Amino acid sequence: MFPTIIEIAPFMLFGFKLGPFALHTYGLFVAAGFLLGIAWSMREARARGLNPDIVSDLGFYIILGAILGARALYVIINPVYFWNNPLEILMFWKGGLVFSGGAILATVFALAFMRVRKENPWLWMDVLAPGIGLGEAVGRIGCLAAGCCYGAVCDLPWAITFFDPESLAPLHVPLHPTQLYHSLAGLVCFAVTLALKSRTQNTGQLMGIFLALFGSFRFIIELFRADYRGDFGPVSVTQVIALGAVCLGLFIIQHRRRNV
Repeated sequence: MFPTIIEIAPFMLFGFKLGPFALHTYGLFVAAGFLLGIAWSMREARARGLNPDIVSDLGFYIILGAILGARALYVIINPVYFWNNPLEILMFWKGGLVFSGGAILATVFALAFMRVRKENPWLWMDVLAPGIGLGEAVGRIGCLAAGCCYGAVCDLPWAITFFDPESLAPLHVPLHPTQLYHSLAGLVCFAVTLALKSRTQNTGQLMGIFLALFGSFRFIIELFRADYRGDFGPVSVTQVIALGAVCLGLFIIQHRRRNV
């Protein structure tokens, strides 16, 4: 018999409802991931003798870019659905954020912020790298609660089964817990960047390590996912982005090795 882990209403597992307003578990954990990531980055800034207030200022633009980019990519890879349901484009709290899209636009916003503030972007990339991994680890718990980013059918001992009709995942079948795979990948990226931060010689290399590691994890986990992420030949759109992250990370590591 397949194991059953999720048998209750996942959307409201840790959320609450007050009249017409509902705070779902998904939104709660995504918000917690953002806040913890920013808090850790402020800690990293203090440890490096930098002004942590810059992180809090930057955090607004990172959150804005992450939400807009993540939602935009989700809408782009599901054009038919949102063409027929245009009002749901803004209902991101119901699920439907693609981390890769959020990472891209958040990076653009962050670099623009650094340019305006005349800050060294390589230095601040290293400050942010561990916090991004921590945010991913926490935020993905919200995906598990909502049932989004679900995995393919499997018969492994750690398979999970969704029963709540509000879940975005298929019901009554054992699935790969890909949301937890993503969470563990974020935790590993967080731990590795912390372990290596004192060993990187030049600024920017830590972010390069993060990108190469995170992109590799993302590409592999995509093999076990069953939700639609857009097609690009034999691979998904997010796998293409993941490969791009790996290549960019390796390039940054090599480029910054020659430049202080």
